[in-house]
Amino acid sequence: MAGGSGPSVAARDDLAGIVDLFGWLTRRELSEALSELAFKRRAEVDEAAIDAAINLAVAEYALVPAPEGALSGDDEADEPADGSALAVGPAAFPTLPEGAEDLPHILDIPDRSVDREALADAGLDRLRREAVDAIDDGDADRLETLADVTYDVEAWAPVDVGPVRTRIVAELDGEG
Repeated sequence: MAGGSGPSVAARDDLAGIVDLFGWLTRRELSEALSELAFKRRAEVDEAAIDAAINLAVAEYALVPAPEGALSGDDEADEPADGSALAVGPAAFPTLPEGAEDLPHILDIPDRSVDREALADAGLDRLRREAVDAIDDGDADRLETLADVTYDVEAWAPVDVGPVRTRIVAELDGEG
């Protein structure tokens, strides 16, 4: 992962595909997976670009921070205590980048899964907090993104985001 003007939607979906392959990954593990793919392609690894791609995927809800209570795996001791676990989010269309199918054989990561209900609750809480912050900051661009995410969340999990969307839209329409 080197060069370029920034991560694309396809790159975010590739990140989600890699995470989906394992159930969940820490940021460090996802970065390691991306470095392995770059090595396989004989490409230069750009750690800053990897961090930027992960940050963008999280900001746009292609990946979501997974709360500890939502995580399970063969080795519970591997569960991160620092909140760095990431799972596939509502705005993702996970795809596997070329060579990613070999990652489970390359990386020493146990089988894992995510409690979707706990993940959905955490995602909805995050959406609410970020909407309030964007409203307080007058950040119309972020509100536009979050308005789109509300539809993704409803398709992704059985949660009611109607009140959040109504508030965001009202703010965008100048009725807030």
